[in-house]
Amino acid sequence: MKRAFLAVAGLLFANAAHAQDPLADFYRGKQIQLRIGSAPGSGYDIAGRLVAPYIGKYLPGAPNVVVQNVPGAGSLTLANQLYNTAAKDGTVIGVVTNGMPTAPLLTPDTARFDPRHFGWIGAQAPETQIVMVWHTSPVQTLNDLFKKELLVGAVALGTATVDVPLVTNAAAGTKFKLVMGYESTGNIDLAMERGEVFGHAAAGWVSVKSRNQAWLQSGKAKIIVQYGFKKHPDLQDIPLFPLPANEADKQAIVLMFARQEYGRPLLAPPGVPPERLAALRKAFASAMKDPDFLKDAARAESEVNPVSGEDLDKLTEQIMKTDVAVVARVRSLLDPDAAKK
Repeated sequence: MKRAFLAVAGLLFANAAHAQDPLADFYRGKQIQLRIGSAPGSGYDIAGRLVAPYIGKYLPGAPNVVVQNVPGAGSLTLANQLYNTAAKDGTVIGVVTNGMPTAPLLTPDTARFDPRHFGWIGAQAPETQIVMVWHTSPVQTLNDLFKKELLVGAVALGTATVDVPLVTNAAAGTKFKLVMGYESTGNIDLAMERGEVFGHAAAGWVSVKSRNQAWLQSGKAKIIVQYGFKKHPDLQDIPLFPLPANEADKQAIVLMFARQEYGRPLLAPPGVPPERLAALRKAFASAMKDPDFLKDAARAESEVNPVSGEDLDKLTEQIMKTDVAVVARVRSLLDPDAAKK
């Protein structure tokens, strides 16, 4: 009799605990939309699809996560959508390019959001961006970048594919010539194969490693420089991009480098209830340690060195406090017409 009483009491306690978990009650049976601000096949798309099932696995109530691509204007379309019109209840999240945190500073006419108000969830790893050239390119070394024109594919303002080469052209003297309007870095790859362009001016190494390893091994393409303050462990033989001596020019390029810390960031709209944002961050952190996720990431040659949502909050605050003179300088350099001259 005592044993039966304990069993019933245990069942009642379990049911009570279950009923008292509002997060599980909210998410159970729901569908989470993970929107990706890039075209299918891009590095951001790969990153989003890799983590999507594991976010659902670790959220209370184990909701289903459905991926949707929302390409356009280098993720500005999605960032504006998340900020202004998406549901703010924790059922819609997104992956945007790492140019979005500086977009309101540099392209305020098109960036209708304040990045400090997003719910930053985390990033799988910081990004190291590189210059990759085709084997037939007239530019084959770092020194060549400052002497010969390099025709490169580009997506849109706000992405590294446009912002970085425009800034290095004006502040450091590189000779990138941009062909803009490609939907994704994957499309730029195809353009390289067709001979339309000779390379990427600022491609993510993680993306290149997963998509273009065969090119690098065969010699069809090569990496000639990496951006940042220290070398990536995989790229010890690749030189760092030299910072200019002029302080104003140097700070303009440093602002570009800061965006690399965001990697391929996952974020929620502003106004998501704090407990749900905390649950999303916790689910992301758990996903980054999941053995099956780590196996999937290894198969995709996708780096795992997580950056927390809290750290992205702090970085965003710092970026938005960038000296107004530096911001004005960079804005003056982001002139796509300059790339055509």
